[in-house]
Amino acid sequence: MTVERPLSVIVAGGGTAGHIEPALAVADALRRRDPAIRVTALGTHRGLETELVPERGYPLELIPPVPLPRKPTADLLRLPGRVLASVRRTREVIDTVQADVIVGFGGYVALPAYLAAGRGITRRRKVPVVVHEANVMAGIANKIGARVAARVLAAAPNSGVRSRGRADAEVVGIPVRSAITLLNRAALRAEARTHFGLPADGPVLLVFGGSQGARSLNEAVSAAAPQLTAAGISVLHAHGPKNTLTLAGLHEPAKYVAVPYLSQMALAYAAADAVVCRSGAMTVAEVSAVGLPAFYVPLPHGNGEQELNARPVVAAGGGRIVADAELTPKYVIDEVIPLLLDSDRLTAMGRAAAGAGHRDAADEVARIVWEVAGRE
Repeated sequence: MTVERPLSVIVAGGGTAGHIEPALAVADALRRRDPAIRVTALGTHRGLETELVPERGYPLELIPPVPLPRKPTADLLRLPGRVLASVRRTREVIDTVQADVIVGFGGYVALPAYLAAGRGITRRRKVPVVVHEANVMAGIANKIGARVAARVLAAAPNSGVRSRGRADAEVVGIPVRSAITLLNRAALRAEARTHFGLPADGPVLLVFGGSQGARSLNEAVSAAAPQLTAAGISVLHAHGPKNTLTLAGLHEPAKYVAVPYLSQMALAYAAADAVVCRSGAMTVAEVSAVGLPAFYVPLPHGNGEQELNARPVVAAGGGRIVADAELTPKYVIDEVIPLLLDSDRLTAMGRAAAGAGHRDAADEVARIVWEVAGRE
């Protein structure tokens, strides 16, 4: 009797948290399906994966980074050699772990994985590829990967990537870790507020602008601190490790808790009643998954991608989009405070936000990986 060996999967999603977190959420879902599975993360020494992946208990294999130049510079001339070196190293990893499937999430880690998935030194067959696009506008790596992929998945329709023979990618949402998708905010509320030193009663506004903070969010909300606390609203504000806040005129018993960084996001979400935040794909996915009303403030530069990320949740009634230039202390006073004092509106928006998300995305991607591997 032949015993089938455990599945071996490579997840390629290094660089930023927006690539790493979906990859690790899928890794967790794969492990829930089969604790014996072998999941290997691909990354570079430059990305956050050097911290995040080992913390989650997965082996990390490093490859040479291949950043794609945005302008014609001398780096463009070095690109072919860098790509070749990275693909060679990736093929070594594929052969060493005997990968059955590669799951790519875009970025400069995924591109070498897509290119290396063909026949290698020790294997006669191609390794099937599953591509997942988290953003509403696909990047170049996933556009290339989609050409060789067995399945192409996306967070939203019309992202610009699709499987061969299909008009669009399969829409599955963004994989989010189970600590978020299974979060019971009401059950954890008291513990979460105690953890952050927040009052047990009264509304709480959560403010964060990504891992480095956001100056416009910091300035607008902190300047409205006297009015927020006077209204009985407490604030949990992650301002970024390189930033500080100037606070004056605070009113007890409400509190304004300012921290450089939030390492316990699940507890932060449980403590809050509404959020002021950027609208990166991962942020929108998590905030909607836990059912929090949000004021989404897209980055004012780039290709408008962040606003597009938030539109489905806003259209469902789960949040509002606020232009960066329009987020002022007056906006916080006139719009944010009244919402936090209206429990019925908060409840309705929270339900709408939760209904707009895809809480089972990680499990669905894991199921597709099993199917592509011929194990389903």
